[in-house]
Amino acid sequence: MELFLSLCLGIGLSASCGFRVFLPMLAANIAAMSGWITPGESFDWLATWPAFFALLSASIAEIGGYYIPFIDNLLDTIATPAAVIAGTLLTTSFVHIDSPVLHWGLGLMVGGGTAGIVQAGTGLLRLLSSKTTAGFGNPVVSTAENVASFGLSGLAIFLPIIALVLVVLLVMWLLKKLLSLKKS
Repeated sequence: MELFLSLCLGIGLSASCGFRVFLPMLAANIAAMSGWITPGESFDWLATWPAFFALLSASIAEIGGYYIPFIDNLLDTIATPAAVIAGTLLTTSFVHIDSPVLHWGLGLMVGGGTAGIVQAGTGLLRLLSSKTTAGFGNPVVSTAENVASFGLSGLAIFLPIIALVLVVLLVMWLLKKLLSLKKS
């Protein structure tokens, strides 16, 4: 059961990385420093004050950057690989498996894959918003992404099974939308 809950936590936080890269890592840092969650041994750095200040600074810069027209589209380009890395790192940091290959492989496939799919969906949404509103609708999209990242991070920490269900539904919906765009 512990493995299942840690996977739910990791997947929920990874999906949140698809909306914002650093906010879920900051939420995990605060939760780990408060004792609500426990990262693996080699990820003890996640529960430190230097990590808090670095992740807080990065979160503020990332959130602020998404409210600047056209910078937000540039950030989406950078955020795609960064979200996969952050999703992999978060899933790997909470899933406790003895085999390093399985541990990191699972983190990459499940965590990185989930973060990448969500990031692809949000990137397409921002691109569509930029095309249809000349970028004026992007702050609304950014606000919704901030709320989604913060909310899903909180769910992943406090109600990981519910977060997993929401992530599965979100990924299925995004894959359906992405495949329908490919066909047209």
